[in-house]
Amino acid sequence: MTDTALMLHWPRGLDATRFLQRYWQKEPLLVRGAFPGFRDVLSRSRLAALASRDDVESRLVSHGLARGVDRYRVAHGPLDRQQLARLDRPDATILVQGVNLHVPGVRPVLDAFGFIPLARRDDLMISDASPGGGVGPHVDSYDVFLLQARGRRLWRIARTFDETLVEGAPLKQLAHFEAEDEFLLEPGDFLYLPPGVAHDGVALDACATWSIGFRAPSAGELLQGWLSFVEDRFDCGDRYADPDLQVQRSGAWLSDQFVQRARGLLGSVAFDEAMFESFLGEYLTEPKPHVRFRAPSRPQSIDAFAARLQRRRIVLAPATAMLYRGRCVYMNGEVRPLPLRAMGSAARLADRRELIPAARIDAAWIEALYDWYCSGYLVLR
Repeated sequence: MTDTALMLHWPRGLDATRFLQRYWQKEPLLVRGAFPGFRDVLSRSRLAALASRDDVESRLVSHGLARGVDRYRVAHGPLDRQQLARLDRPDATILVQGVNLHVPGVRPVLDAFGFIPLARRDDLMISDASPGGGVGPHVDSYDVFLLQARGRRLWRIARTFDETLVEGAPLKQLAHFEAEDEFLLEPGDFLYLPPGVAHDGVALDACATWSIGFRAPSAGELLQGWLSFVEDRFDCGDRYADPDLQVQRSGAWLSDQFVQRARGLLGSVAFDEAMFESFLGEYLTEPKPHVRFRAPSRPQSIDAFAARLQRRRIVLAPATAMLYRGRCVYMNGEVRPLPLRAMGSAARLADRRELIPAARIDAAWIEALYDWYCSGYLVLR
């Protein structure tokens, strides 16, 4: 992939607004040729190189018949050469999580789904499979777009199903899955699945599927972060949902609706509203445990940095997460209050992940950018 914008081609009569109204968290949707001419340039060898790193979350899944039963085996990364060599065998799959945190070139694909607010977006997982590869029938508790990047994969889905899991299996697989529909995906096609739809994808030939996933924190997860000492007093089974989600002008804006619904998950807990908003912004941008940022070994002075801002672009590091609300900016689990005059620049950086050079820059904004630069959260190019 390159940094060139990628346009999502909806079927006739459908656009982002209608999709959110008719399908988001309601019904599956298959879109043929969503990205005409799309080609996966993230080769298997490059994906394998990512899977061998200790700062990348990865798994190798293989399966085969044993005494007449299809049994699955899972190896967790970092994967070594011997493990990665199994990819040349049938029925093997490598899954690499958070590819967007390490490969800036996949950003155009995520941007194409920019009608979903950043607060809801999670990451891009790539599944590279040999013929017959897959992870078995399962069900997710979050929305996902399954974009076929290379080869062909057959997806079978069911809205109503037996929730019994395979006992003792290394993956949460459905024991008695019976498909209601099936779809054969080719490069450029995507299948949208709302939460709670069972699905099973099998590679018909060597193929790669890009899964764009969305976060839906459970009441329990929010409760642990906010008031862990009262966790046992609440029903933690509810999960964030927004079936009436609408396109917002700024994808990085932490909307009133998101804040109110997330707060509502915590029920009758009494808390300070401003403090909860700060908690939520920090929680939603908190880096995953394996993420590392590369701080400059010899950072330049703040004066030299300010001078370079007038001729260099500001670019967020691939793993940086950034949101804003009111006069606060949330970056990688940290909150930074800013003067109102700086919030326009902050909003553009959060939305676009880069800013063009500027001749006049507010002093407080320079100080914030410099601190983030010293932490490795952004770079100048």
